[in-house]
Amino acid sequence: MSHTIAAIATPPVPGAIGILRLSGEGAIAAAAAVFRPAGGGSLADCESRKLVYGTLLGPDGTPIDRVLATVSRAPRSYTGEDTAELQCHGSPLVLQLGLEALFAQGARQAGPGE
Repeated sequence: MSHTIAAIATPPVPGAIGILRLSGEGAIAAAAAVFRPAGGGSLADCESRKLVYGTLLGPDGTPIDRVLATVSRAPRSYTGEDTAELQCHGSPLVLQLGLEALFAQGARQAGPGE
């Protein structure tokens, strides 16, 4: 998953909603590894551009937050690559823990402009 980038896509201050975005080869697999849909199954099997309610998990499987997730498959995404988005509560700690869980799945920090 070395081609997967992840970043916090909202300001680094407390807010109502905080967003984690992933893009690239492996984005959907990385998001699916840290997200458990409330209805069972896997995020990787969900329909593109459909919001799914579930639990964001830490690297050890511990629940971090109840979130919404969505995937968009290439080439029909805003980057042209596979993408995933996790819409969390806006606590900077929740977002940091979620980002660390994604890094544990092989994603890397997105750089400026990525």
